[in-house]
Amino acid sequence: MARRRKNRTHLKGAGATAQHANDGAPKSFIIKHGQVGSSVTQLVRDLRKVMEPNTASRLKERNRNKLKDYLTMAPTLGVTHLLALTVTDVAPSLRMVRLPAGPTLSFRVERYSLMKDILKTSRSSRSMGMEYLTAPLAVLASFPPPSPETPPHLPLLMKSFQSLFPPLSPNSVSLSNCRRIVLIAYNPDRGTVDFRHYIITVKPYGVSKRVRRVLEGAPKKSSANLSSGFLDLGNEKDVADFLLRKRGEPSPGSDGYESAASSASSAAGDDGDAVSLADDYVGRGNKKGQKKAVRLSEVGPRMELRLIKISEGVPGREGAVLYHEFVKKSKAEAAALKASHVAKERLRKQRREEQDRNVQRKKAEKEQGSRKNQEDSDEEASDDEADESGQEAYDEWDEDEEISEVGGSDDEHSEEPGSDEEESEDEPEERPPTKKVRIRGKR
Repeated sequence: MARRRKNRTHLKGAGATAQHANDGAPKSFIIKHGQVGSSVTQLVRDLRKVMEPNTASRLKERNRNKLKDYLTMAPTLGVTHLLALTVTDVAPSLRMVRLPAGPTLSFRVERYSLMKDILKTSRSSRSMGMEYLTAPLAVLASFPPPSPETPPHLPLLMKSFQSLFPPLSPNSVSLSNCRRIVLIAYNPDRGTVDFRHYIITVKPYGVSKRVRRVLEGAPKKSSANLSSGFLDLGNEKDVADFLLRKRGEPSPGSDGYESAASSASSAAGDDGDAVSLADDYVGRGNKKGQKKAVRLSEVGPRMELRLIKISEGVPGREGAVLYHEFVKKSKAEAAALKASHVAKERLRKQRREEQDRNVQRKKAEKEQGSRKNQEDSDEEASDDEADESGQEAYDEWDEDEEISEVGGSDDEHSEEPGSDEEESEDEPEERPPTKKVRIRGKR
């Protein structure tokens, strides 16, 4: 029987370094609660895909789980954000909670597209898997700069989205780890926030599409030679005919003319789109210092969010409302509402302190009672020891007395008879207790 090889479950070297580097990264729960349809359920899965690897991808919700359960367990597991999707009478709703103390941002999902819908409309299919081993880069666009004229809720909205993703350090980040981008753009005309998800692709620069197809192989959508991935040039007399064919000239194996897009001279256009790689990148031929064209391929999901409310605290312990889209309050009403929240918070704090004092008092009483019981048990043990020692001394005295009576001299018996009578007169005579006579009668 072959010996089983033990696989190491701990990380060493670069793996351990990467694991420790992600310790400070924000972690999230993305859940659905309430009765939702299949589309919202799939949207939850797609959002978990976007937030990988710093999210619970295989988290399973149960019908009996409440939102309070996640809020209680999340800080224990080191989770910093909770994204909860539900369906209301108007539209799907998204709540983004910063744990453990808030704030809570409530959004209305105006429109959304799933990942499968975006991939169906794209011209080239994308492979899924390797891009999701590293966290995406967050790009915030079209947000107004902080100024006295800027609405106060926009900087908080921008920081809330920014805290969802790990901070970017240009000096220490590895170029090969930059595989995806999450674009969060503010639309001032509609007052909404657009959520987009892209994968970064690198293409050869200054090379025609025909040469690139020879180098990279046939596209995955091509029906020619799907198994090997090589370009099928069986209809061409020479490879030069394929490479040097003029734009719009039909190919020998095609029924129509070639489009201008398929014979583009460059993958990037002008020199302004070229980027020199600062380090080696993933893919064939992407070495440091080479000129490449960077492209973004959208893979979804896509959402248009409208901010409804920002409140302090977490659901169930919400505080003052910092912003509301539809409800506007005057300064007096806002001050009164803030005062009521402060009073509630003060009362809650007093009750908490009173509970702590009661717990400490009961604990002290319990310790005092246990100490008293211990002292009583010690006293009983000492009394028992004293009784045992007294009994042993009494037994020894009786034995000596018996020996003295048996082995005594005749002088002791020859004492004066009057002395015993005098002693007996002084001491009271001990009489045995009388027994009660029970008379049984015939029944």
